[in-house]
Amino acid sequence: MNAHEGATVLVVEDEPSIADVLAIALRYHRFEVMTAGTVRQALTLAERTRPDAALLDVMLPDGDGRALGRELRAKQPDLALVFLTARDAPAEIVGALAFGDDYITKPFNIDEVIARITAVLRRTRPSDVLPERPPLRYGDLELDETTYSVHREGRSVELTPTEYALLRFLVRNGGRIVPKEQLLRHVWQYEHPAESTVVETYISYLRRKLDALGAPVITTRRGVGYGLA
Repeated sequence: MNAHEGATVLVVEDEPSIADVLAIALRYHRFEVMTAGTVRQALTLAERTRPDAALLDVMLPDGDGRALGRELRAKQPDLALVFLTARDAPAEIVGALAFGDDYITKPFNIDEVIARITAVLRRTRPSDVLPERPPLRYGDLELDETTYSVHREGRSVELTPTEYALLRFLVRNGGRIVPKEQLLRHVWQYEHPAESTVVETYISYLRRKLDALGAPVITTRRGVGYGLA
């Protein structure tokens, strides 16, 4: 069975035409779908059904989609969060989405939405039974492949599933510089990598969390990609 089959997605979008398009497409791809047009409706639905993923519009009539995402994640830590935001959203709004697993800008391509949600669920819904695997180590970093936890110099680093997947791929590549296109394919499951700032955005999130516990560990090769120092 695919990682997403039977997964329930909560779509929170106050524009009915957009919500309908998303719901139809998701159901076609074998997702269970619930829709809500307000923060209040979303909280009620999530409490009752515990979705696997939430697709949240940032601007909602009775509140902020980011605040809603934080509340949903607090109640259900394993919930996958994907945000919908305007293409010209200010940097502070995009920066505030750091605790989510991905974000999509409007207007969007519906196939891209399906691909992004499927990819996020692959990262957030590991197999029910995981074999014992030795931790991955690089310098003072240790990644536990069984619990999906990260430590630096023995101190815990709280990462989202997407941040973890990105760091794991960099660690597995050791000191190599990994091209941005390769990261888009392997971490975000983009089949046809296009111009996207999602890699830069999540690298900045990782740097913020890792650098707080030690010397800078992620290096940038401009125009090429990223690696570990």
